[in-house]
Amino acid sequence: MSDQPPQATPPSGDPDPATAGDASAPQPQPQPQGWVFPPTGGFPAGSGPHGGQPWYPGAPVVYPGAPVAYPGQPVHGWYPPGHGLDPADPLVTPPGGGVSGWFDRCVGAVRRGWKPLLPILLLTQVLPAVVLSVLALVVDPSARWDESMADDPAALPDTFLADLGTMMAVLIGGALLFGLVQSLGWAAGTWVVARQAAGQPVTVGAALGYGLRRAPGLWGWTLLMGVIIGLGVCFCVIPGIYFAFALSMAGPVYLFERQHPIGRSYRMFHDRLGLLLGRVAIVAAAVIVGGGAAGLVEGFGSLPFGVTPLESPGTAVGAIAVAVLGGVLGLPTHLAQLVGLVVTYAEQRAHEGPVDSARLAGELG
Repeated sequence: MSDQPPQATPPSGDPDPATAGDASAPQPQPQPQGWVFPPTGGFPAGSGPHGGQPWYPGAPVVYPGAPVAYPGQPVHGWYPPGHGLDPADPLVTPPGGGVSGWFDRCVGAVRRGWKPLLPILLLTQVLPAVVLSVLALVVDPSARWDESMADDPAALPDTFLADLGTMMAVLIGGALLFGLVQSLGWAAGTWVVARQAAGQPVTVGAALGYGLRRAPGLWGWTLLMGVIIGLGVCFCVIPGIYFAFALSMAGPVYLFERQHPIGRSYRMFHDRLGLLLGRVAIVAAAVIVGGGAAGLVEGFGSLPFGVTPLESPGTAVGAIAVAVLGGVLGLPTHLAQLVGLVVTYAEQRAHEGPVDSARLAGELG
C-alpha cells in the first residue's frame, strides 16, 4: 500500500487542473438557462415547464423553417402536435373532434352557403337529371313492345334490338354529357364551401367560372372511377361498394391537390379506415334515403299519365311536371353529398398535418 494520500477529484463542472492550460482539450459546454437533462416535459401530461398544452393526436407541429411535405407525406417537426390546428375552424374538424364535430361543420357549411349553393346545384345537378328523365320518356319503347307482343307474348318485338340500342345510346350519351355539367357543379360548390369557411367573398358567377375551368379534369377522373366501380359491381356487388367508399375522396383530392386522386383517396381510406368509412356511410345513407324518396314520388306521380305520356299535351305537361318535382326533391341529397365529402376531406387532411380553411381555399386556385 502507498503512503501517499489519494488525489482529490475536481468538482463536477470545474476544469481539470491538468488540462487547464491546454487549449486543445475539449471544454465542457454550458447548459442553457432553465435546461435540465433528461427533459422534464414528458409524462405525465402537464409536467415540465410548459405543462397543460393541448394534444391533437396525429397532427405534427412544424417548427419555423422546417420543410413542409406534400399532403400524405410525413412532416418533419416536433410532437406532440397542436400548433397550426384551430379547434374552432369552421371547415376543418381537428383530430379527436368526433362525429359531432364533423356534423357541426357540415351544418355550418350549409348555413353559410345555401344561398349560392342552391342555384348552382339547381343548374348543374337538378336540371340535367330532369332533362335525362324527359329523354327517357321520349325513347321509352315500352308501348311499342306491348303492342307487338299482344299476339305472341313469348316472342320478342320485331324492333327489340333497334329500340334497345337507341335507348341505351341516348341515355348513356346523355349521362356522359350531363356528367360534365355535374362536374362543373361539384367544383363550383367545393369552391363556395372552402372560400366561405375562410371568410372570403363568393358569387354564383365566380363559382361557376371556377367550376368551368376544373370541370373537364374532374369529369375525366369521375368517368374512370365510374368504370372501376361498375366493374366491381359486376363481381358480386361487394367489390363495387368497396371501390365506391375507397374512391370517395378522389373528387376533392383532384380539386385541392390536382394529382393522383385515385391513389391518394385509396391511401386515405386505408390509413383511417374506421373514420372515413363512418363519415362516408352517413353521407351515402342520406343520399340513398333522399334519392329513394324522390324516386318514389316521381314513379308514383307518373302512373296516372300512362306509358305514353308525351302523346298528348295534357299528359306531357303532367309527366314533365312530375319529373321536375322529383328533381327538386333530390336537391337536398346533392347538397348533403357535396358538403359531407368536402368536410370529410378537410378532416382527413387535419390528420396528416396542420391545415386550416384559408390554406384549403388557397389550394383550390
